[in-house]
Amino acid sequence: MAEIKVPELAESITEGTIAQWLKQPGDYVEKGEYIVELETDKVNVEVISEEAGTIQELKAEEGDTVEVGQVIAIVGAGGEAPATSEEKKEATSEPKEEASKQEEKEESKTQEAPVKEDKKNRPIASPAARKLAREKGIDLSDVPTDPLGRVRKQDIEAYSNKPAAAPAKPSAEEKKAPAKKDDGKPVVREKMSRRRQTIAKRLVEVQQTAAMLTTFNEIDMSKVMELRKRKKDKFFDDHDVRLGFMSFFTKAVVAALKKFPYVNAEIDGDEIVLKKFYDVGVAVSTDDGLVVPVVRDCERKNFAEIEGEIMELATKARNNKLSLGDLQGGSFTITNGGVFGSLLSTPILNGPQVGILGMHKIQLRPVAIDKDTMENRPMMYIALSYDHRIIDGKEAVGFLAMVKDLLENPEDLLLEG
Repeated sequence: MAEIKVPELAESITEGTIAQWLKQPGDYVEKGEYIVELETDKVNVEVISEEAGTIQELKAEEGDTVEVGQVIAIVGAGGEAPATSEEKKEATSEPKEEASKQEEKEESKTQEAPVKEDKKNRPIASPAARKLAREKGIDLSDVPTDPLGRVRKQDIEAYSNKPAAAPAKPSAEEKKAPAKKDDGKPVVREKMSRRRQTIAKRLVEVQQTAAMLTTFNEIDMSKVMELRKRKKDKFFDDHDVRLGFMSFFTKAVVAALKKFPYVNAEIDGDEIVLKKFYDVGVAVSTDDGLVVPVVRDCERKNFAEIEGEIMELATKARNNKLSLGDLQGGSFTITNGGVFGSLLSTPILNGPQVGILGMHKIQLRPVAIDKDTMENRPMMYIALSYDHRIIDGKEAVGFLAMVKDLLENPEDLLLEG
């Protein structure tokens, strides 16, 4: 018999939430097979069984908070693995008379005793559907399924939006209780996921501890867009990855960080830690909230390597497959609200970092070429939020101006890279 415990997750993570049990009591598991998915502050982690056998007991339910080292399940030795297709074929080829006798025997048993409900017969639902149902406090067995008997995320949404049944008449004690603030108006209450709670906590901490300030500039994207248009097909043929804007911005940021090193620092007590590495975090929006996976050693990578790694990390983030190592140790962050149509914003620092660059939507705007000429140019506002405790306005403005100059002269950027 073996105990399944919450494994060591990371130095800063001491607990998690049971997101989904992948096995139920009575199920057979192989050694190394995943049995539960844990949601932590940063990533989801799947826990394996260290022993083959049968699940004897689950000691925590979906939605429960569990600590590192806590026993959450018991696996007993013995049991049998599910039959293979060949075994099933052999079993179904037994003589009809024997099968008939067995059926009669089973039928007589059911007539003698009442049928018990099979507790293992849980609704079939995707992890996203189970998570949404848990957040909305919905019992999956109450939700109508699709024609194949599955509960999907959209089924949960549709069920939660159904008109509520008429409330029961309040008791005498309830009548005496003070009215809630939302009485009389339709509301929906959702429990915040562990990750959303962590995001909220960290953002508030940053605003309370850092002297955050934002400075702005704008970039004429004409030359980058023209270069990208000329090179994108060959770039894809050569590297099997698309040439986007993120590699240009990442390279420009690295060059500017080298010139303005305090933007690539952090505060540790009464000391300033100047980082001599360039690990750039790229903010990615997922259904569970914003995550910032890190592209390592950007100063050593070429455009194709940066684009490929960003694409890989974004895919892992949206599929909930990021590891803790993917999220730790960045020195600076880039966030692109432009993909959602944002024209201008003031990004919040990703502590303990002291700088974050915000990209925005590219929009045609009239630009004065000289005192007599105006042209419509593809322009982008950029924003640098920084910690004024160690970065002065002169450095912040200089950093942003260098990023602008490099992107408006991409040949210089290629030389920098």
